[in-house]
Amino acid sequence: MAGSPGESVLSRVVRIVESFGSDTPALRVSEIARRADLHIATASRLIEELVGHGWLHRHADRRIRIGVRLWELASRASPTLDLREAAMPFLEDLHTVVGHHVQLGVREEREALFVERLSAPGAIDSLTHVAGRLPLHASSAGIVLLAHAPSWLQERTLAEPLPAYTPLTVVDPGRLRAMLAEVRTSGSALCRGFIDTRAAGVAVPLRAPDETVVAALSVIVPNDDNARMHVPALRAAARGISRAMGTHDREEQRGLPLAE
Repeated sequence: MAGSPGESVLSRVVRIVESFGSDTPALRVSEIARRADLHIATASRLIEELVGHGWLHRHADRRIRIGVRLWELASRASPTLDLREAAMPFLEDLHTVVGHHVQLGVREEREALFVERLSAPGAIDSLTHVAGRLPLHASSAGIVLLAHAPSWLQERTLAEPLPAYTPLTVVDPGRLRAMLAEVRTSGSALCRGFIDTRAAGVAVPLRAPDETVVAALSVIVPNDDNARMHVPALRAAARGISRAMGTHDREEQRGLPLAE
């Protein structure tokens, strides 16, 4: 249970930090040791050092959480920072129109990683949250990202068993392949009941100035006849974000200060 003898300290630290999840934001030292496959004495020593550096935080109940310092460093260096800054004004406008969850997702290997999300009291239930992940086939944002992913990744995804969250989640390779082709043709994805039968996800691609798809913009709304009506607003917001990203890139290349 102590890991491999020649394992570096850095590898052990990474496993400690990765022990935390959205459903387990606070853990006891013994739980961290078990999840990180470390001897409890080793885990305890490394945790104390990480607490001292502010990467972890020990609560009064002795449970450990991710520290503010680690969040600060990650946020400052995030490769999605420019994307989020360009997108936020348009996300806020879209959120005002829709009144439900509005979110921004990027592809991280074979998952959709949600890097920004706005919600409201009374919005339809959703499993997604900032820094949360879902398999690419399981959400409208993921379907858009998968539709524009390299062909080898699409084929690998279609070749493996896919988890069904509800009876409506599309997991049949033939149906999923046809859905991806339709998304590329229509420019949007409508996923009814993939995660929750009461909810529908609607998403469009977000393109960089060179037209490559870098993210997906989506809304989670009630699963009714009005769901598809949000596509025009999504497309308008996506175009605005793409223009903002282009302005950001041009100012950065010219060495100008970015617009406030």
